[in-house]
Amino acid sequence: MLLPYYGFITALALDPIEKKPLYHFRPGTSILSAGFALCNLRCPFCQNWEISQKMDDRGRFFSPEELIGEAEAGGCAQIAYTYSEPLIHSEFLCNCMALAHERGIANVLVSNGCINEDAAGDVLALTDAANIDLKCFSEDTYSRVLGGNLDAVCKFIGKGLKFSVHLELTTLIVPGLNDGLEEIDRCIEFIAGLEADAVPIPWHLSAYHPAYKWNAPPTNAARLVEIARRAQKRLNYVYTGNIRGGLEDTACPGCGETLVRRRGYLVEKCALVLSADGTGYTCAHCGERAPFVL
Repeated sequence: MLLPYYGFITALALDPIEKKPLYHFRPGTSILSAGFALCNLRCPFCQNWEISQKMDDRGRFFSPEELIGEAEAGGCAQIAYTYSEPLIHSEFLCNCMALAHERGIANVLVSNGCINEDAAGDVLALTDAANIDLKCFSEDTYSRVLGGNLDAVCKFIGKGLKFSVHLELTTLIVPGLNDGLEEIDRCIEFIAGLEADAVPIPWHLSAYHPAYKWNAPPTNAARLVEIARRAQKRLNYVYTGNIRGGLEDTACPGCGETLVRRRGYLVEKCALVLSADGTGYTCAHCGERAPFVL
């Protein structure tokens, strides 16, 4: 098989891990982010459309060895496959992830989750943490507007839990598309069902800004917080992004003290301390196990 874009990277950057966004995986650390080309969806409001919806020659080819070498040179203990859709480059992805694990580097996947189940297993077996886009909870919108499949995404998320991947979800709230309360409640119900048998799954609600082919007004900040407050009645950890003064901090599930305070990508570990056995985090005030991964 000819893979003309095997190892083609469109962007390479050292990011705070909170930018992925991952709030409960190695907080306050840096991660090497490798961006790919093109996507298997056609979201008309894509915020990264310059690399996801068209192909040009900007970028360069990396071997798995070269890319992992970049992470090592930057002192990164983790690498993110991100920006555009990494799953459509699954052959390179799996080769690179396997090498990362050999070198003691964690793999972070930032993806739309649209992939068949067999291929999903190959990737998730090598994934340590992932942020998956749950773009809406309408099969019609996924199919007609985005060119994707809601059932495939839901199965991918469920399979991630079976592989013990640390999962966080992101939904870009687009006015007039997926911000209706009925649809928001379907998202909440789905995530709550996942949490019933697993560790809490942080949900990031992100503000949309006009981009690509979508010219609707940007997401109202107050409306985004209202949706997040509604979700917090059922879900353990809900955050807002792309707005000022939103819901960014993490509170202790036991006593309510602030474990981590965030201002953009500035992170302050307040009551978050290493556990006595060194395997995780606890609250400095009440000793409750904190929902973070070392």
